[in-house]
Amino acid sequence: MSVEHVEEREDREAVEGATAVAAAAVHYYPVAPGIHLNVRSGPGTQYGIVRTLAEGANVPIYCQTPGTTVAGPYGTSNIWDNIGSGQFVSDAYVKTGADGYVTSRCG
Repeated sequence: MSVEHVEEREDREAVEGATAVAAAAVHYYPVAPGIHLNVRSGPGTQYGIVRTLAEGANVPIYCQTPGTTVAGPYGTSNIWDNIGSGQFVSDAYVKTGADGYVTSRCG
């Protein structure tokens, strides 16, 4: 095996390992039962709806940020959960088990 092939394999293994560690650090949380939750392009109700989650969905929370205050099944909150690139849901509809932040704030 040439030096280039060994280095390529080591680089690929390092990237795969880092991806696995990052994925393991993300937690998934259930959306309130019976809810088809709107996913918005930003942390507030003034942002457009980019999609709607199916009933029974579980969402990853990559980071959280303050935004519009919303009342939902899990209380009233101004916390918005980032569930993907340009995708936010109100934390008032996600069962995180806490009234505050459960992960880092979005940068």
